[in-house]
Amino acid sequence: MLDNKNKKTQILIIDLGSQYTQIIRRSLRYLSFHSTILSPQKSLEWIKKNKPKGVILSGGSASVYNRNAPEIPKEILDLNIPILGICYGMQWLAYINDKNSVHKAKEGKSYGPVKITLEKSKLFEKLPKKINAWSSHGDSVRRASAGFRVIATSRNGQVIEAMEAIYRRLYTVQFHPEVEQTEDENIILNNFAVKICNCKQDYFKKDVIAEIQNKTRELLGNGVAIIGVSGGVDSTTLATILAPVLGKQLKAFLIDTGGMRKDEIEKVKEIAQKAKINLKIITEYKHKFVKKISMTIDAEEKRMFFREIYGEVFREVAKSYNATHMIQGTLATDLIESGSGGESMLIKTHHNVNLNLDLKEIMPLSDFFKFEVREMARLFGLDELLINRQPFPGPGLFLRVVGVPVTSELLEIVREADDEVKKILEKHKIYDKISQTIVALLGVNTVGVKGDGRVYGYSLVVRTVETVDFMTIKGFYLQKEVCEEITSTLVKHPKIVRVFFDWTSKPPATTEFE
Repeated sequence: MLDNKNKKTQILIIDLGSQYTQIIRRSLRYLSFHSTILSPQKSLEWIKKNKPKGVILSGGSASVYNRNAPEIPKEILDLNIPILGICYGMQWLAYINDKNSVHKAKEGKSYGPVKITLEKSKLFEKLPKKINAWSSHGDSVRRASAGFRVIATSRNGQVIEAMEAIYRRLYTVQFHPEVEQTEDENIILNNFAVKICNCKQDYFKKDVIAEIQNKTRELLGNGVAIIGVSGGVDSTTLATILAPVLGKQLKAFLIDTGGMRKDEIEKVKEIAQKAKINLKIITEYKHKFVKKISMTIDAEEKRMFFREIYGEVFREVAKSYNATHMIQGTLATDLIESGSGGESMLIKTHHNVNLNLDLKEIMPLSDFFKFEVREMARLFGLDELLINRQPFPGPGLFLRVVGVPVTSELLEIVREADDEVKKILEKHKIYDKISQTIVALLGVNTVGVKGDGRVYGYSLVVRTVETVDFMTIKGFYLQKEVCEEITSTLVKHPKIVRVFFDWTSKPPATTEFE
């Protein structure tokens, strides 16, 4: 939401459909550089008017051979501005110079880590000869066109991973330097900004909270805003930041959906009291949530049903307060996965994105990621009880009953299991090291033996992951004795027969099962 209208953007990011586009911007913020994201259609006019010091072409899911593949205005190449093409951005730069230089993938895509050998280049200064990087592409560049020099390869020199055309100020990488799995500590993006574009640091964390407060107050004017608070980091931090400047114009409430964690309502009340948020608790809709969502086992339909009732509650609350605006704690990650983040494709529906209520929406956190909101919480002095809470999806435990219709009984099984796993992880002093813990019930009944009798029961799966921004994740592997303790504890429930553990990375797996 922050438009930084008084700041001169130094780097323009042209969004070509990558799920990682916002991560490029986040990485530049981390390096203290302002940037702006625009579609290809809006980029040329903006560049001529604002004269940025550099342009980054994002990756994307399309092939340069697709009929409707994203096209960057070719006039940009004649403006003598340094350009860094990432993934699809590299393929496009290669393709417009030599249409036979890009190899079209016939089947599958390349996802995962790749060992890359680097040659001497300003782009790679201060990096070792070899680095581990993250690959996520279909097409690939098979030869350097005229004027380009290969500066990085993989697979013993067989695959081109980066090129440069210094005199044209063009630089390209096939991998993703913006994601945390690329082990370069943001050096590549910093080299592009500083050594190639001559950017100066102009973004400072201490200014962010004041910018959020001032911009939100400006957008709200004399109106009244409602904000749904879940007790999680995002909505609670946002409500705490805004309460001092909005006062009675801000109406905060919590919806008890029936899919909350154990003792969640009391914990949220405690957090709200400490954060000095005047919070209203709404409980009369939880049976409606359970009844409606039990009608399907399809993950996307469950999210849509949840969103439907969630929106209904918002309308009632807005009416009761004569609200004019709705403030959301929506993050960049939510918008990207909902297909609302620029040109990126839909991954899953988020309950609080594009609700289409008769209210003006304000999303002060829509440029930011989870770890950045945690930093805001620290800067604002929120206590560790809030900052170290693990994320929890808006639809809650409804997304953790997988493959069978949701019932109050199954929700209670998952609720208790989630609490037991949390206690065990805390006892072993590893809970705070895990970015997110997911305990889900799988609708796959299997045979087991309890006592002297045959039983036929449910399975639980425990998923522990670590990440910085939740755009990419890797498994957080638990020690054998911890897995054994979790298993022996969970199978004590008479209806649980098996316990599985899942440490699949993202991609291909999303954080939650649904």
